[in-house]
Amino acid sequence: MKRKFFLPLTALMLLWAGLPAAAQKFLPKSIQFRGAPEYSGEELLAAAGLKKGTVLSFDEMKSHSQKLMDTSVFDTVLFKYDGVDLTFTLVPSTALYPVRIENLPLTAGVELDAALHGRLPLYHGKVPSEGGLTEGVRGALEEMLAAKGIKATVAAMPYTDQKLHQVTAMSFTITSPPVQVGEIRPDGASATPDLKAVEMLAKLTGSAYDATGSPNQIETNLGNYYRDKGYLEAEIHAAPQNAPVIAPEAIRIPFLVSVSPGALYKLTGIQLAPGLLVTQQEFDRQSHIHPGDIAVSQYVRENWQFIERQYHNKGYLKAVVQPTPVFDHAQGTASFTVTVEPGPVYTMGKLTIENVSDDLRAAMLAAWKMSPGSVFNQGAILSYYAIRDANPALGRIFAAVNCKYVLTLNDDTHTVDVVLRLEKRP
Repeated sequence: MKRKFFLPLTALMLLWAGLPAAAQKFLPKSIQFRGAPEYSGEELLAAAGLKKGTVLSFDEMKSHSQKLMDTSVFDTVLFKYDGVDLTFTLVPSTALYPVRIENLPLTAGVELDAALHGRLPLYHGKVPSEGGLTEGVRGALEEMLAAKGIKATVAAMPYTDQKLHQVTAMSFTITSPPVQVGEIRPDGASATPDLKAVEMLAKLTGSAYDATGSPNQIETNLGNYYRDKGYLEAEIHAAPQNAPVIAPEAIRIPFLVSVSPGALYKLTGIQLAPGLLVTQQEFDRQSHIHPGDIAVSQYVRENWQFIERQYHNKGYLKAVVQPTPVFDHAQGTASFTVTVEPGPVYTMGKLTIENVSDDLRAAMLAAWKMSPGSVFNQGAILSYYAIRDANPALGRIFAAVNCKYVLTLNDDTHTVDVVLRLEKRP
């Protein structure tokens, strides 16, 4: 949005009174701010560089107003001096975004926000996509890092939520030097990870550090490792440490990991709710885990994926499988009851075939069986690419390339557009 700066009639009259008026000095009895109740008078005075009881010329009033505009926190700044009071009327910007600390070795939260506010009075946890306040936060973060002995370049850029497809935050990232995950070691109070777990954690050392993503990755990888051994209630916590290892080539963030495996569980059964598209008999026949087996989460997850596929093959592309576990801690057993939230039925929309010749595209279109408007069957795409018996010529082509597909769900029409693409193998 283009921001506006207005000189009101009262201010202009000071100019029209004669050239000396611009150079005249005025002592406002009070300095007032209207239209931005989120900010205190003291914060706005500091941001404008104003002090009460100061004699000001018209040009100086204008300059202080421009300081407020330059923060980009306001869409409009209007000031008026009526001979007694200097009044600023402000229209706050609606395009302010929360701050994301991507890979800085600083702890986001109340203390960091307070430190930034102490330097930048208009910082209340949000910044514009560009402008003085954003640049001020960027510079302040560099100074805070320097105080820790870290000479780094910080960049500010909009963060786009991939699900919402819109900017939802401003991210601040160290662009130089690289920031990496450092040594990962268990804390002294938790269970010691076994050799394979230690080897797995060692592979994460040296990966790009992200304040949110790196702890989640460590917890997920290690948690899955234990759950795949039957420790279904394993609790893992990974915490970055406040003592980064600083070297010219990289900043490395060490981690402490706490591990609480919990009990080793055996499966007593998986019961499907009545009315699912999958019968209990069909489910039991395909399952790789049975009552009495150790409840290896990989096999348990494969069961939920099997159910999900059956729904996807009947047009329920947003079906959510909802397994509810019941743990018997005394016996070390686990059972599950499974329900499904199917969601709407989707039908076939538009088919596009990319990266092929016109002749091949015509042959692929002729072999495609899902007509527009028919119930969408995701499994039919895999069957299509495995067309060897029905169409040997296409089968030979498909076998020699990488067969890709992309689905676009149109929620307004409940249709699915399909893009098929053939790519040469490396």
